Amino acid sequence: MLEGTCLCGALHWTYSGEPDGATACNCTACRRYGVLWAYDYEDVGIKVSGVTQTFSRGRALEFHFCPTCACIAFWRSKSLDEQGRRRIAVNLRLAEPDTVAQIPIDHFDGLDTFDDLPRDGRCVADYLF
Repeated sequence: MLEGTCLCGALHWTYSGEPDGATACNCTACRRYGVLWAYDYEDVGIKVSGVTQTFSRGRALEFHFCPTCACIAFWRSKSLDEQGRRRIAVNLRLAEPDTVAQIPIDHFDGLDTFDDLPRDGRCVADYLF
């Protein structure tokens, strides 16, 4: 299990298991936030606790951040899928570096094409330093 917390410790998430990749996206929000995402479903593979404030991105996503220290902790879908689940992604930069260092990076072009790009051999450790 992976765990992450904001800078002040008021906001916490857990990720069951190990993600098969960490997404680095270049969309207008993600590149500004500098986040690395790991995806699953709320209260299935990912559990969050603590009070958040949100920034809504269009009709699809809301970004959740700590109201005290302002760390971006996760995004969650505003709607449920056909199985009644809510998609969510946690910011792996809030985890301890050694617990996520070897997770491979998946590149997503959220700015222009909305395409997954090929892996280039980098992992989270390459983005932490």
